[in-house]
Amino acid sequence: MTRNLIVIGAGMASGRVLEHLFETQPGAWNVTLFNAEPRGNYNRLMLSPVLSGDKTYAEIVTHDAAWYEERGVTCRFGEKVARIDRGAKIVVAPDGTELPYDKVVIATGSNPFMIPLPGHDLDGVIPYRDLEDTERMMGLGSAPGARAVVIGGGLLGLEAAAGMAARGIDVTVVHIMGHLMERQLDEAAGYLLKKALEDKGITVLTGTNSKQILGEGGKVRALELDDGTELPCDLLCMAVGIRPNVALAKDAGLAVAKGIHVDDQMLTSDADILALGECVEHQGAIFGLVAPLYDQAKVAAETLGGTQAAFVPKEVATKLKVTGCDLFSAGDFAEGDGRDDIVFRDPSRGIYKRLVLEGERLIGAVMYGDTGDGAWFHGLIKDRTDVTEMRDTLIFGPAFQGGAQSDPLAAVAALPADAEICGCNGICKSAIQTAIKGGAATLSDVRAQTKASASCGTCTGLVEQVMALTLGDGFEVQTVKPMCPCTPLTHMDVRRLIKAKALKSMAAVMQECGWTTLCGCASCRPALNYYLLCDWPGEYQDDDQSRFVNERMHSNIQKDGTYSVVPRMWGGITTADELRAIADAADKYKVQTVKVTGGQRIDLLGVKKQDLPDIWADLNAAGMVSGQAYAKGLRTVKTCVGTDHCRFGTQDSTGLGIRMEKALWGSWTPAKVKMAVSGCPRNCAESTCKDVGVICVDSGYILHIGGAAGLHIKGTEVMCTVKTEDEVLEYTAAVVQLYREEAAYLERMYKWMDNVGLDHIIERVVTDADSRKALADRFYYAQRFMQQDPWAERTKPEYRELYAPLADLTLEAAE
Repeated sequence: MTRNLIVIGAGMASGRVLEHLFETQPGAWNVTLFNAEPRGNYNRLMLSPVLSGDKTYAEIVTHDAAWYEERGVTCRFGEKVARIDRGAKIVVAPDGTELPYDKVVIATGSNPFMIPLPGHDLDGVIPYRDLEDTERMMGLGSAPGARAVVIGGGLLGLEAAAGMAARGIDVTVVHIMGHLMERQLDEAAGYLLKKALEDKGITVLTGTNSKQILGEGGKVRALELDDGTELPCDLLCMAVGIRPNVALAKDAGLAVAKGIHVDDQMLTSDADILALGECVEHQGAIFGLVAPLYDQAKVAAETLGGTQAAFVPKEVATKLKVTGCDLFSAGDFAEGDGRDDIVFRDPSRGIYKRLVLEGERLIGAVMYGDTGDGAWFHGLIKDRTDVTEMRDTLIFGPAFQGGAQSDPLAAVAALPADAEICGCNGICKSAIQTAIKGGAATLSDVRAQTKASASCGTCTGLVEQVMALTLGDGFEVQTVKPMCPCTPLTHMDVRRLIKAKALKSMAAVMQECGWTTLCGCASCRPALNYYLLCDWPGEYQDDDQSRFVNERMHSNIQKDGTYSVVPRMWGGITTADELRAIADAADKYKVQTVKVTGGQRIDLLGVKKQDLPDIWADLNAAGMVSGQAYAKGLRTVKTCVGTDHCRFGTQDSTGLGIRMEKALWGSWTPAKVKMAVSGCPRNCAESTCKDVGVICVDSGYILHIGGAAGLHIKGTEVMCTVKTEDEVLEYTAAVVQLYREEAAYLERMYKWMDNVGLDHIIERVVTDADSRKALADRFYYAQRFMQQDPWAERTKPEYRELYAPLADLTLEAAE
């Protein structure tokens, strides 16, 4: 019999409960999910990359609307539960609706602590807790000369500071303690972190106390320190800690102290109400790290299923990445009598390691800059291992035990089977190896099956080492190469920096990103030109000399030095007048070959370079524009005749194809893009091997993406089904724009799709209507500047000399 379960709070802890329930108890519960935020479960650990611009909100969503819908969850987002009536066994919604329950799960999380300084209620004083706070800080980045102050030098405060600094905001961090992150780091590591932040332009004030917040007109103006110093700011972020959110539980009469009291089964003082996450207190302890919260979620799910399980708090390590700085700490690293330190420093590389020993045991470890051995040290601490025999080489990690380093995988090989690899999700080495032996051959497979490295991502390198150890020669290292010899940065690194630093010229990119050559090379200049065009349409001017020769000449060069000319035929449709113009041009310019292409167009091959402007002018006079058969952009939209003539046609495929081509032509993309519209599932236009393909059916249009039929043969995958032609155009523009914004230069759409995953594309283009609209709007905005016929431009007198017979042909740019 299906029972009613009401879950209050749609955070990471309750989300993991639902995952376990739907996996182990399908159909057992009728779930209603309340959340005070107007959204479902997302990865709060990834808010800092959203703030810095490295990720979008859509990329950190854990459970989207489709996920809840598929599992029958009734979502009441943006609704804060009014009360729980335990006697009547009902939960009262804010609108007064009464919902009966068999069980309730409270996962209300925590509230940010706001220091009650004078002025703390001014406009512009915010915490750093959720997406709204993040968006508030992101919005500040659009104001020139914006300044922010962050109170709190813990993890959240530093992430807030780093994210805002990445957006060009002048940030000052104020911390009352003597060094940053004092709960996780010792003084030496705290110093290195402070130095690294200051190198990134962030002002850090430690050992500093705040006196009051000053305002003007009800808005924050500055933070005043104890010594009278004023720190001007447009926004002040308090990140000084959290408090369990217990108000609802307290009003319901549940046992509450610092948090909601729970036993080992995650049951509150009411046997029909469970609680977990940051709002609970277990054996006097409250919890803020994600690993114990996920352990609680598993226990709560088993309790709901009637299985005996017990939550046992484990000693956890802290492995963090703050603004590019790797940090690790575990155990007790405070100074004390009877304790010895082993310290390793490498100032040139910014590496610091400190081990704390008590007798024959390792009891604490702090690492900065090189945290690869953290899991091994954590295992020694947890297992209370006698380290006497390895004491002399202990600081150098597991690879050096027994003599010298001989195998780069020795460290991970030395880890026991139960060594924790992924702290966020509590995944041990043996679980990853089991998944690999069961067929998980890529990092994505391992993430999907085990969730290892799927949360904060700091254990990714260690997971890959386990894969290399398990698969041996069968493991292919997925290395990401620099975009060219001029820079160590990858294509994606450069793309992020162009946006984050608002770089709007090639010179600015090369200066700010440290190019080793003065003007770049034939590999990076075309890529940079494309990235700048994509990110700053209307502001960046296309650099013609940074394009391949075919794009510079607006025709495909042939092996004999002549060129081909391909006029555009919208949707493969032509007229007698256009055919006469083509025939006249073929005669006039002595075209060697007239060829019908696979894209339903006519190719005039063997045109001399000096004749190009004239043949273009003649074709322009007949109303024909460049078919851009040379472009990194839309080539063709292939169609069948559809309902115009075919007895099997279900929709006007020709008309739709023409609409698509006229809307999308001229759009520069990372690589060539081909499309097709087939009027029925017989697929005469071969839509299922195109970058974007449409199959018309009686009920509407099935949209396919990610096909290829060149050097690589790949069938498309279905993105979605829509009902109208207008929707086809909107969805197509959105997916092309997403591809434009995320793919590396020269990366075909199917390769990009393999990298980001179909689920990601569906989330951004199909599920999230706001995201889809924003993508389509950005695409059509760019089209205002890109949709120009290059043939018409190149027939102007000032361009004629480019096509002179003796023009320099030595600029190589063969694709």
